[in-house]
Amino acid sequence: MESNLSPSNHIPIFSTFTSPFEGSSKGNDTKSPTRKPLSLWPGMYHSPVTNALWETRSKIFETLLDPPLDAPPQSELLTRTPSQSKMTILYNFSSDYTLREQYRDPWNEVRIGKLLEDLDALAGTISFKHCSDDDSTTRPLYLVTASVDKMVLKKPISVDVDLRITGAVTWVGWSSMEIQLDVTQPATEAVEATDSVALTATFIFVARDYKTLKAAPVNLLTPESEREKFLYDAAEARNKLRKHKTKNEKTEIENGVMDKFEALLAEGRIFCDMPALADRDSILLRDTRLENSLICQPQQRNIHGRIFGGFLMLRAFELALSTAYAFAGMMPSFLEVDHVDFLRPVDVGDFLRFKSCVLYTESENPDQPLIRVEVVAHVTRPEFRSSELSNRFYFTFTVRPEAKAMNNGHRIRKVVPLTEEEAHRIVERILYSHSRT
Repeated sequence: MESNLSPSNHIPIFSTFTSPFEGSSKGNDTKSPTRKPLSLWPGMYHSPVTNALWETRSKIFETLLDPPLDAPPQSELLTRTPSQSKMTILYNFSSDYTLREQYRDPWNEVRIGKLLEDLDALAGTISFKHCSDDDSTTRPLYLVTASVDKMVLKKPISVDVDLRITGAVTWVGWSSMEIQLDVTQPATEAVEATDSVALTATFIFVARDYKTLKAAPVNLLTPESEREKFLYDAAEARNKLRKHKTKNEKTEIENGVMDKFEALLAEGRIFCDMPALADRDSILLRDTRLENSLICQPQQRNIHGRIFGGFLMLRAFELALSTAYAFAGMMPSFLEVDHVDFLRPVDVGDFLRFKSCVLYTESENPDQPLIRVEVVAHVTRPEFRSSELSNRFYFTFTVRPEAKAMNNGHRIRKVVPLTEEEAHRIVERILYSHSRT
C-alpha cells in the first residue's frame, strides 16, 4: 500500500477563515505591513454577524487606539439621540444557503444560542457607537456587558426567512446604558415590520476607564420621538426598581414569603426522611442538575482580550436546553431569558465550570407548562483551591407542541428543595418573576 503513495495523496489544509493579513494572499505573511493587530482578530472565530460587527467596531477602535492609553480621557460629555446609535443587521437567509446552514437547528429554526452571541455583539457595538467622542487624542472607554435584563421570544424564528435585528441606546445613567434590540421576521412580505417582532432583548452595559478600570461617565441621551421617550421612561422606571430591590430584597424574602419557604422545605424533608411516601409528581432540585466544564481558549476572546460574553451565553443556553430536555422527557422550546448577570470577567486560560438545575416549574396553564432553569458559571483555580462565581443565567422553557402531542398525559414534575439555601434561591426567583409580570 505504501509504495503506491504519491504526492497527490497528500491533502493540504487551509484555513476557511478570512485572512487577518489585509492585502496578503498568504496567511503566514507575518511581515505584511497591513497586518491587523492581534487584538482585532477574534471575531473571525465567532459567527458571521459577530465577525462583521467587530470588524466595524475595530475600524474605529484602531483609530482611537493610535494615542497611548495614558492619553487624557474625554473632557466633555456629548449629547446623543437614540437614532445616532441605532444599528440594523440583516440575515439574508432566503438567498444565502451557507449562512442558513450556519444558523439552522434540528427543527429548521434559528439556533437561539448563536443568536444570543450576535445580540451581545450588536449591543456592544451600539454602546461603543454611543460612547465614542470621535476624538483620536483621547483614550476610549472600556465597555462591558453588565447584565441582560430581559429577552422574550414572541414566536418561533424560521431559518428560511430573512431576519432583521435593530437596536439603539434607549437610556443612560452616569456610567451605564440600556440597549434595546428587536428581532423581526415577517411571516410574509406583506406583513409590516411592526407586526413581526419575533424577539425583544434588553442589555445593560457599563463603562470603565481604559487605564484605571474605574467607572467612567458616558455620553448623555436625549430622546426625541414619542416612542423614544416612552422607552426612556420605561427604562428609568426599571432602573429605579432594580435599585429598590437591591436594598430591600432580603427584607421582602424574610417578611413576605416565609410560609412558601417553609412549605417547600417540608416537601423536601419528606424525600429525605420518608422517601417511599414522597410525591411521585415531585423531584428534588439536586436530581435535576447537569454540569460541564472547559478551559477558555484564545479563539473565544473578544477584542479586549477577554472571553466574549456572547460565547458564555451560548454555552449556558445549550446546557440549560439540555437540562430542560432531560428533566421534561420531551424536547423543550425556549421562551425567554429571565436575567443574566456578568459578575466578573473571564480570561483566556480560565477553567470555567457551568452548573445547571431546574429551579421550579409552573403548570397553571397545562398547554404551556413553564420550566425555570438556572445556570451558574464559576472560574475555578485548582492550584489555589479557589472557585469564584462569574455569571448567573436564568432561562424559561416550555415543551414543544409536537412533543407534547406525542406524550399526551405526561406531566411536568414539581421541583422541591432539600436545603434552606435551595429554598432561598427558588423563592427569590419566584418573587423576581412575579415582580416582572
